[in-house]
Amino acid sequence: MADIVRLAKSGSNWTSNELVSYNINIIIQEQDETQFFDGPLPEYVGPLGFIEHEDRVQGLDAASLALIKRLDLATEILEGEESAVVDFAVELLRVMGYERHDTVVRTRKTIRLLMCGQLVLTKTDVCLMDSSSQILLILQEDKSQINPSDPEAQLIAEAIAAFQENNAKRVNDLFLELLETQVIPGITMLGTFPTFYKVKVTADLDHSVRFGQYPETQTVVYRHTPRVPERSDGMRPLDNRKLVLRCYEAFKKFVYPASMNY
Repeated sequence: MADIVRLAKSGSNWTSNELVSYNINIIIQEQDETQFFDGPLPEYVGPLGFIEHEDRVQGLDAASLALIKRLDLATEILEGEESAVVDFAVELLRVMGYERHDTVVRTRKTIRLLMCGQLVLTKTDVCLMDSSSQILLILQEDKSQINPSDPEAQLIAEAIAAFQENNAKRVNDLFLELLETQVIPGITMLGTFPTFYKVKVTADLDHSVRFGQYPETQTVVYRHTPRVPERSDGMRPLDNRKLVLRCYEAFKKFVYPASMNY
């Protein structure tokens, strides 16, 4: 593997080939909810209307109405056109309490990635940032309805770029030491159905990507796919919705560790 020719590529062009080139396990480690979330799922604490009504009804609270309207739009896939999945994801993150007084949800943020000695670009569909512009969470939509894509590889490229950018902010703006490792929480969205990831980026992996080298230590990415009867239905059925929302609630602790004050 060390003899593979590595080229600088934008994050949107990453595939499983880049994962192999940088010793990132090609079979992502799937975990059940107890393993992945370090315990049982918490109860959902968001607007009740969203888990009580599949569709819009009279008297629905404003937060539930906003989510259901965007859920409706996100399920309408038009050929050759980007879906409304990002709009739905942004609204859901806000309603679920991911955006706090010192953080903000952003869409389509460009992050620079130093790869093989060249600066290339990655672009997140959605990310969560703090007041110092450090990236806390990345969300990538599966856009295979528009063109061939590998959302997992793209997400990992964005996580490595986020690690580089976060360290640059720490050193240049916050006068803090470089991080040797950081777990970047990530989500991919197939329609309205999410899959959750914990991408552990290390200084060794970062160095290898920067200089186009094969790292000695394998990077393991952990993934959890919510166990619903039919994932192609996304968050439309209430049973799917209730379980997925509990996963979102549990995932917040990786975005906001106890040591962070937000």
